[in-house]
Amino acid sequence: MKKNIILSTAVSAMIMLALPWLAVTFVKGDGGMVACFALFFCVNPIYSMAIGIFAGKNSRRLWSLPVISAALFLIGTWIFFDMGETAFIFYGMVYLVLGIASMMISTFVRKKKQR
Repeated sequence: MKKNIILSTAVSAMIMLALPWLAVTFVKGDGGMVACFALFFCVNPIYSMAIGIFAGKNSRRLWSLPVISAALFLIGTWIFFDMGETAFIFYGMVYLVLGIASMMISTFVRKKKQR
């Protein structure tokens, strides 16, 4: 179980910390803006739902994964974009809600299948 948490946290760090850094560092101009929009509106929400579905397999032990993912997003955007920007708090909360909702749905579906 610890191996799953460590691996999921490492993948979250790669997606939520490394991808914004790559977008800011290597993609210049308007392409950087497009890359950031792709991250904020496609990659991060899909990853938040995927980590929630994974956490739904054992929600008692893995409940922290959506929280860690949203926190890493907030840390990454504040480091690479603008420290203290409140819009990123909104995005982080949306990703947290997506992760928790998908975790709850996944847990519900798993329990229904077991019956």
